[in-house]
Amino acid sequence: MEVLHYLGAAIGLGLIVVGAGLGIGRLAAAAADGIARQPEANDKITAAVNLPLFLLEGVAILAEVFILLIVLLK
Repeated sequence: MEVLHYLGAAIGLGLIVVGAGLGIGRLAAAAADGIARQPEANDKITAAVNLPLFLLEGVAILAEVFILLIVLLK
């Protein structure tokens, strides 16, 4: 029965990494597309993308820490 906890944690970690990777990839692709269309707006686009990018990364790291804590405390 304890093996199922580890399996669930492994699946959860995989989903977190895949979700964060997809989100970061979409943000980066949209930023690159915007910069390619309007190179003079490079600074504004980069500044607008940084905050959501950092928030997404932070949520992924927190979720990984929570899952590892659940596994260690179980």
